[in-house]
Amino acid sequence: MELKKVLYISQEIEPYLPAGNLSTFGRKLAQGIHEGGTEVRTFMPRYSAINERRNQLHEVIRLSGINIIIDDTDHPLIIKVATLLPTRMQVYFIDNDDYFLHHGDGTLETDSMPAVNDERSIFFVRGTVDTVRKLRWDPSVIHCIGWISALAPLYLKRAYADDPSFRSSKIVYSLYDKRFDGTLDPRMVEKLRADGFSEADLASLTDGGELVDFIKLNKLAIDHADAVAVSSEGVEPELIEYARASGKPLFEYTAADDGFADAYREFYKSL
Repeated sequence: MELKKVLYISQEIEPYLPAGNLSTFGRKLAQGIHEGGTEVRTFMPRYSAINERRNQLHEVIRLSGINIIIDDTDHPLIIKVATLLPTRMQVYFIDNDDYFLHHGDGTLETDSMPAVNDERSIFFVRGTVDTVRKLRWDPSVIHCIGWISALAPLYLKRAYADDPSFRSSKIVYSLYDKRFDGTLDPRMVEKLRADGFSEADLASLTDGGELVDFIKLNKLAIDHADAVAVSSEGVEPELIEYARASGKPLFEYTAADDGFADAYREFYKSL
């Protein structure tokens, strides 16, 4: 594959959030691919913990303003952007007052408001995909990082399967050890059915009942991705085995140090 453009759909990115395994990985990989000469765009949620003034976020009016309907309720989509210096890589932020409050107390809404994590994930994924379509930007590879992006392979392979922006894209899903506790909203599967997904599409979520936990959500992502990457230590062995059993290309864990972006670049090219 000729690697011209890579889209990252990331749960966390440093320096917009404090350094940690997930946020540092999200920055270093995208930055490394960008510095290697590939055009990169990155999307993440606009958590309230992000300081807009310090990080120089500004709203992109021409991309904002559409409504995303989830469970029969309209949710306005707000798009903001910042430039990651010194690389000048663009980072886009998916924002909405229903899912990302602007209280600024330093907590992430995924932790402080877990009851709507299912809809928050749906909104983030659909907002990202719709924005990329409006940008008329056709990525060669779409790399989804963090459980909040786990629905992206499903939407891209089913709801947007015929969209010319993504028709040739290869989707990589990263298995990560940062998880959520318990289960998501009991009506999550019902909400996804309302978006037109079939029972076959959602088989991993309904196996053993319709309550969705971390394992089920990640299995759904594996089902619809083209390839899987083990992107941290401590990933659930059940998920690694499930990925192996799928027969899809699997990128083994590589520490986020010098040269790791080159290894991912070669993996992308092999797809």
